[in-house]
Amino acid sequence: MSRCLSLYIAGTDTGAGKTRAALALMRALQEQGLCVSGMKPVASGARQIQGRLRNEDALLLQEQSTPALAYELVNPYVFAPALSPHFAANLSGTAIDLEVIAGCAQRLQEQSQALIIEGVGGWRVPWGDALEAAHLVHRLTTPVILVVGLRLGCINHALLTAEAMQRDGVSMAGWIASHLEANYAGADLTLADLRARLPAPLLGELPWQPDAGPGTAAQALELQPLYRAFGLALPEAEGKTCI
Repeated sequence: MSRCLSLYIAGTDTGAGKTRAALALMRALQEQGLCVSGMKPVASGARQIQGRLRNEDALLLQEQSTPALAYELVNPYVFAPALSPHFAANLSGTAIDLEVIAGCAQRLQEQSQALIIEGVGGWRVPWGDALEAAHLVHRLTTPVILVVGLRLGCINHALLTAEAMQRDGVSMAGWIASHLEANYAGADLTLADLRARLPAPLLGELPWQPDAGPGTAAQALELQPLYRAFGLALPEAEGKTCI
C-alpha cells in the first residue's frame, strides 16, 4: 500500500470551523499535486437528498476530494437529528463501530496521497457508550490538528482540549486559528497567548470571509511547520492519478 499522509481535524467546539479548515488543508495539499481524500466518519444533522440522508459538511468534503469518492466512504455514519452523535446514534438504533470507520479510512488511504479526517463536535463528545475521537486516532495512528474558533472563551477551550489530547496520548501536529467574528477585539492578544501556550505550531489563520471558497482559505495555511513538527514528508505520487 502506498504511503498516505493522514491527519485528524479536531475542534475546540461545535462551530469552530473544522470543515472550513479541512477543506482549506485539502486544497493546499492538492495545490502541491497530491490526490487528497476527505472523510467525516460520523455526522449528525442531515437531510434527505434523493431518498438518502446526506450531511452538508460531508458533501463538501466529498466534492473537494480527488479522485471522486462514494459518499458512504466519506461519511459511513450519518444521522438526521443535529444532536451529539451518541444521542443521534441511539435514537436511530445504531451502534457506531470503530472497525467500520477504520475500514473506510484504510480504503481511502489506499487510493490517496493524503487523507483529511474531520471530527464531529469537540474532542470529548462521545460517539457511543465507550467510543470517542481518541479511539479512532489511536486506531489509525493519526496526528491531530486542532481548529481554534477565535471568540471570547476560546483560550480556555483550546487549552483544555490540548490537555485532554495529551492525557489521551495523542500527537498534536499543529493548530489553525479560525476567525468566527468580523471584529473580535481580542484576536491579536488571543493568538499571541495561544502561540505561547499550545504545544504545537500555528499553521495559519483563516480570516473572517464566510463566503470565500477553499482556495482563498488555503492561501492562509503554512504547511512546513506541520512537516517539521512530526517529520512528515509529502508522499510521492507513485503512479496514482487524481480524477
